[in-house]
Amino acid sequence: MTARLDAFKSPTIMKTFKHITAATTVLKDSTLPAATQELVKLRASQINGCGFCTDMHFKDAVAAGETPERLNLVAAWREATVFTEAERAALELAEQGTRIADAAGGVTDEAWENAAKHYDEEELAALVCGIALINTFNRANVMLQMPAGDYQPGQFG
Repeated sequence: MTARLDAFKSPTIMKTFKHITAATTVLKDSTLPAATQELVKLRASQINGCGFCTDMHFKDAVAAGETPERLNLVAAWREATVFTEAERAALELAEQGTRIADAAGGVTDEAWENAAKHYDEEELAALVCGIALINTFNRANVMLQMPAGDYQPGQFG
């Protein structure tokens, strides 16, 4: 598969992605666990059918020490026994925040309250921003039909 447009040669896309990427660096300095951030990015990317981001976040998470077993079970997190209650709450928030159109009210109060049991306000803010940002990347990459499989861990910094 070839991308519909070479994002890396487009000044408009590169400038825009530079700003979105800068926003993601704020999250790295948050107290939200890095593992939780990667699990959320991977789950949203799976839901959105973004092969490019699924490939990237799987490989980056493995390079950071995450186990392939846990990553392989992200799509079936409800049945998997390898996630903490906090991670489950974050994954539920990510799913509902990604599938906003599927629910008339968006994210349920129950999902929000469950996440709030495990994360403080700044960590919740990081979750909200992280979910919004990965959805932005997913949607652009899906529209462009960015091919997956060639990503190398840390390739973009």
